[in-house]
Amino acid sequence: MALRLPAAMRPLRPHRLAKPSAQQARWLATPVHPVTQDSGRGPTAMVFLNMGGPSTTDEVGDFLSRLFSDGDLIPLGRLQGYIGPLLSKRRTPKIQQQYAAIGGGSPIRKWSEHQCAEMCKILDKISPETAPHMPYVAFRYANPLTEDMYRQMLADGFGNGRGGRAVAFTQYPQYSCSTTGSSLNELWKWRQRLEGKAALRNDGTDGTIKWSVIDRWPTHPGLVEAFAQNIEAKLLEYPEERRNKVVLLFSAHSLPMSVVNRGDPYPAEVAATVHAVMQRLGNANPWRLCWQSQVGPQPWLGPQTSTSVEDYIAKGQKDLLLIPIAFTSDHIETLYELDKEVIGESGHADTVKRVESLNGSPVFIQALADLAKSHLDSRVPCSTQMGLRCPGCKSERCAESKKFFASQQV
Repeated sequence: MALRLPAAMRPLRPHRLAKPSAQQARWLATPVHPVTQDSGRGPTAMVFLNMGGPSTTDEVGDFLSRLFSDGDLIPLGRLQGYIGPLLSKRRTPKIQQQYAAIGGGSPIRKWSEHQCAEMCKILDKISPETAPHMPYVAFRYANPLTEDMYRQMLADGFGNGRGGRAVAFTQYPQYSCSTTGSSLNELWKWRQRLEGKAALRNDGTDGTIKWSVIDRWPTHPGLVEAFAQNIEAKLLEYPEERRNKVVLLFSAHSLPMSVVNRGDPYPAEVAATVHAVMQRLGNANPWRLCWQSQVGPQPWLGPQTSTSVEDYIAKGQKDLLLIPIAFTSDHIETLYELDKEVIGESGHADTVKRVESLNGSPVFIQALADLAKSHLDSRVPCSTQMGLRCPGCKSERCAESKKFFASQQV
């Protein structure tokens, strides 16, 4: 299912300081303004962080290779370097078929670029003192990769003695060391490699990029409202006499229990989102939280979404509404795993339904802008919670990354 925005909503090609290569031309989605820090506090780079997904079936192999090599996301121990590539190679043909079934690739890049660009347009109006706001997307496992995004920022006039402010805005509303943490570790790695030494301005001050982080936002009112409106719209598809008996199944990406037991905050933050949404809905329906996308043989957080649907149907509860509560746009976990596997194989596709993803929701995009403005106004580098490592954390990279972002002066 290829997504194509109306002409008026499609992002424009950027104007660059120098003629871009063909590869560079694909990485940025909206107009770029020269970076000057002589007046006000702008421009500001707004960098969306996400896992990403292959835009074509040819990119699946590289995507899986990066994914299974990331011990933050899928911890495989000392044999990560051996087991990761083996798993990715074995799974590539199957996953290629899945992406082919949803239109030949993931739409997550299109939606991420659209959301970021539209958010920046709003920010230019509501936060003129930090304008212009320049949209970037940095994926962890697919193009545009974090390294490429960072090089693009440098080419666009940030850093290298010219300064500039950038906000790393996670698109995982609920923080996990395996998602937001991994993306920030990758961002820190490339910052150290590409800007590790101070680049002094003419006046002797540091001219490297100044980073701040929006690292979690599980109960932001705009996010809660966007989810609630989509749930209310889908509930209207059920007969009125059955509507308040529909079981709401909130579904989030699962985690290995080794990560949960280490003290990862993700399960609690997902539950906080669910609680806030149910309060907004007046607790009118029964609900449960379940987990999807388990990979590998080790124990993962449950119950699994697929087995939850099967079990409820076996008990006679066939009115089930799936809600992807930890995703901000459609990708393979919604379009294939939920739609084609869980719902398609349930035998009750007429009563087992899925709530629309946030995608281009104006309510959601306004929420992104409001959240970004509050962060910019606060002049804080990150949340207090981000500075705290998990009780069982042994990663020195995580420690250094958190220390760096928490110490930024913005």
